[in-house]
Amino acid sequence: MKNGMIECSVCHSKLVSPNTKAFSRAYDRHKSRLSSKQRVLNVLLVVGDCMLVGLQPILVYMSKVDGKFEFSPISVNFLTEAAKVLFAVVMLLLQARNQKVGEKPLLSISTFVQAARNNVLLAVPAFLYAINNYLKFTMQLYFNPATVKMLSNLKVLVIAVLLKMIMKRRFSIIQWEALALLLIGISVNQLRSLPEGSTALGLPVSTGAYVYTLIFVTVPSLASVYNEYALKSQYDTSIYLQNLFLYGYGAIFNFLGILVMAIVKGPSSFDILHGHSRATMFLIANNAAQGILSSFFFKYADTILKKYSSTVATIFTGIASALLFGHKLTMNFVLGISIVFISMHQFFSPISKVKEEEQNGKLEMIDVDDKHRSKDSFINMAAGANEEASHRVGPDERQPLLPT
Repeated sequence: MKNGMIECSVCHSKLVSPNTKAFSRAYDRHKSRLSSKQRVLNVLLVVGDCMLVGLQPILVYMSKVDGKFEFSPISVNFLTEAAKVLFAVVMLLLQARNQKVGEKPLLSISTFVQAARNNVLLAVPAFLYAINNYLKFTMQLYFNPATVKMLSNLKVLVIAVLLKMIMKRRFSIIQWEALALLLIGISVNQLRSLPEGSTALGLPVSTGAYVYTLIFVTVPSLASVYNEYALKSQYDTSIYLQNLFLYGYGAIFNFLGILVMAIVKGPSSFDILHGHSRATMFLIANNAAQGILSSFFFKYADTILKKYSSTVATIFTGIASALLFGHKLTMNFVLGISIVFISMHQFFSPISKVKEEEQNGKLEMIDVDDKHRSKDSFINMAAGANEEASHRVGPDERQPLLPT
């Protein structure tokens, strides 16, 4: 970054920084010029996410004994964060070993301290994730795995609103309609899905479930948006170094939770390995892999793609829970899934991006017409036109915002 400008490495558009709208504009233009390698990466991310996210509720359900957890959910979260920290350290060492001569060393104290200061914002999503990871277990006490998976899809709508407010991300009318369809599909699936006559925390199950659902949807959505913003705002920092900070904060917050539980319930609850089984070990490995994959989504793709890919896992979760645990796949579930997939197709359809492409075309015309203008006039025009113009500069000014 130089002279207050930042550049997309794919389309070389120059935008004013650090306004959050600049990240949105650069990302919009980047999406229409995705390379084949980037599209393959997105496909691999989606496939991997579908497998891991679809398996997670199944493993949580298998970890219950007589409808309850013999282990402390916070201990699972702590061990998950510890596993992710270990992975980040190993990958960081491998990356440092393969550095070229002349590059700034990743393992130097000055680099680590500077990166820690620049990425302190990662403590916010780490804290929110610590809360959300505990809620995942709580939700399993009141809903079956397929229902939990469908409820988590509500996050897509909340994330879209937060991206609009925080990162100034733009969505077309068709895309907003697709998100509304998603909400309808989830609602159809939830009809008559709650057991009658049961209670949660002394409240009717419907009331307790709605409270948990509100927190379960809002907290991780806010965490995801802040995580994407934090990772992309420090794009030059190694993703493994950023993950080390993120997972380190998460491990600290979960360890503090274990200490609180030990104070409340006694020293016996401090045994983090108590009540664990083979199923919980698979659960820890799955959660760790899912968290690592999510960081690549947030830095190299976006949060909407991450959450929409999770909806695909709903079919796997529903079918697997029916085969393994005898849960019935109702007509509501089939209709809800159908609407969800129509919503996903509509959101990512080229038709929903027509307006965006037209705007990008206008920007390209501006680039051609203004080739011979001075650099100063280009910067002034960019600032006065909501950062939508681009200018040509020397290679020394180029700093990548998005991956090549």
